[in-house]
Amino acid sequence: MLLAFHKPHGVLSQFTPDGSPNRPLSEFGFPPGVYPIGRLDADSEGLLLLSDEAALNGRLLHPREGHGRIYWVQIERLPSPEVLEHLERGVVVAGRKTLPCRARLLAPQPEVAPRDPPIRFRKNVADCWIELELVEGKNRQVRRMTAAVGHPTLRLMRVQIGGFKLADLAPGQWRELTPAERQAVLR
Repeated sequence: MLLAFHKPHGVLSQFTPDGSPNRPLSEFGFPPGVYPIGRLDADSEGLLLLSDEAALNGRLLHPREGHGRIYWVQIERLPSPEVLEHLERGVVVAGRKTLPCRARLLAPQPEVAPRDPPIRFRKNVADCWIELELVEGKNRQVRRMTAAVGHPTLRLMRVQIGGFKLADLAPGQWRELTPAERQAVLR
């Protein structure tokens, strides 16, 4: 079984509470025996896969598999082409250089529903959305990458894994993938 879940902000990528005000996955009525494949931190939102198939974890997450994950990242200020190229080449995060990725300014900027709670707003600091496609996913990697190039992350959404897009799944909703959607994830 492979499930797609639109993880809202403030939800843990685990079934047990951790003592924080964040909600665990156990509150969303998933079938027994499934577990998250990878994770999104509580401050991030978007596509989270869950499955009862242990073999999918390595197939989808190990960098040697080259399995892409696409994130929309709202950052402070408009990045220059050089900043985007720097992200693509890899940046040093926690003493280790990230693998090359794909980075681009989203144009036009996406229309994304407001988040609750809202992101930090500073009247004198513009923000914009970029897209990053990674094949690795270290702890808070995207946030650390954008901070390393001087553009802190304000909001982070995973919108695609493999060829499967989050599309119109509403925050807090989940469903089982069809065979064709499963193939899209795995490609």
